[in-house]
Amino acid sequence: MNEHDSERISGLLESDGMVNVDSVASADVVVINTCCIRENADDKFYGTLSQLKNWKTEKDDRQILVAGCLAQKDRDSIRQRAPYVDVVIGTHNVHRAAELLEQTRYGRPVTEILEEAVLDDHTMFPSALPMRREVSYNAWVTIQIGCDNTCAYCIVPAVRGKEISRPSAEILTEVESLVRSGVTQISLIGQNVNSYGRDLAMSARAAGDNTVKPKPQFAELLRSVGAIPGISRVRFVSPHPKDMREDTLLAMAETPNVVEHLHYPMQSGSDKVLALMHRGYTAERYLSRLAQARQMISDLAVTTDVIVGFPGETEEDFLQTVEVCAQACFDSAFSFIFSPRPGTTAAQMTDQFIDPAVAVERYERLKIVLDHSAVIKHRERIGRIEEVVVEGMSKKNPELTTGRTRQNKILHFSSPQSLRVGTYAKVEVTDAARFHLSGRLIEVGEAPKHKLRLAVSSAN
Repeated sequence: MNEHDSERISGLLESDGMVNVDSVASADVVVINTCCIRENADDKFYGTLSQLKNWKTEKDDRQILVAGCLAQKDRDSIRQRAPYVDVVIGTHNVHRAAELLEQTRYGRPVTEILEEAVLDDHTMFPSALPMRREVSYNAWVTIQIGCDNTCAYCIVPAVRGKEISRPSAEILTEVESLVRSGVTQISLIGQNVNSYGRDLAMSARAAGDNTVKPKPQFAELLRSVGAIPGISRVRFVSPHPKDMREDTLLAMAETPNVVEHLHYPMQSGSDKVLALMHRGYTAERYLSRLAQARQMISDLAVTTDVIVGFPGETEEDFLQTVEVCAQACFDSAFSFIFSPRPGTTAAQMTDQFIDPAVAVERYERLKIVLDHSAVIKHRERIGRIEEVVVEGMSKKNPELTTGRTRQNKILHFSSPQSLRVGTYAKVEVTDAARFHLSGRLIEVGEAPKHKLRLAVSSAN
């Protein structure tokens, strides 16, 4: 979601006459789009902000804009710690980025600029704004904002607001427009995508339309997006296990353009910890739905999130998490040590905080199990022919091309010819590691449809 917001801010600034530059030294405006999910993001932000203080004083009229979740949560603190910041915008007024930068150039007080904007139907969704996509063949499409869940560790509802679904007709119109511009992969994003549409249905019933059932409409949306001509792949993040329904799995199985990848955040394998987290499901229910997903969707890759060291987690709780992870055998996992976020329920559970050394030790033990599962899943793919979409040259070895499979796996391969980003190709997998696959090119398929973006340089 934050990456998509960054694309929108870039689009707004380009629409206002600015151009993207390669270095901070040559910039007139620096935008820092922040995250506040974990404490290390806060530390990185304030470190970067401190470094920019000298940059700003070296030349007149330079500006700094801070956006995103941390800006929403800590705007007063940012103003106190870094008074040289020109504009602070929260998650609900991304659409005002260019406007507020211009106003600061003419001396409008920063305190006034920090005030929240009033949302309307045209500005509440980032996808309704101009955009500068960083990946030409893929487009993030926002289907909802906010979250109605009460996960004890999560600050998102406080900084993103209540859950609001975007009308499906508007989503489909945007996807059709993206296809015309050459996009072949759509990534649907929201804080809890598989509850999409529940609020729209409830609003319709409140307005007197009793023919509408107050249920999620995500499965229908998946089918509709997948049916649009020109789309090769449909991805989505992130669903919530408590809202995972059979109709969504069936839509994934029956819609060819929906990829065989499910990011399915587990967080813990202990029922006690899951209850403390307010997750709304048990480990048994999680594993049962996971087994159903793998049974219904052929060749499904599953990734997850796991938090280690949540307040009150005992050694027994941790071992239950390790056991569930081993049983689930995830393709990959994002594991984190619990980070208390001020304003959340978990941050107030100080008497149950886990010793940091214990949490680190548990994290390392869990990582061994998760890495082992990833290697198993990757080795199973050796000898298979994978369809990849080219992402560019390998960052570590420029002699190799990097592609991404339908299962969202990185695959490095050699190619006798230079392949444009967005090209589809068939690659045989010849080797596997924890985080990537290796292979050899078999066939070059569909060429990219997007226009090439020419580099633009600016002279001061």
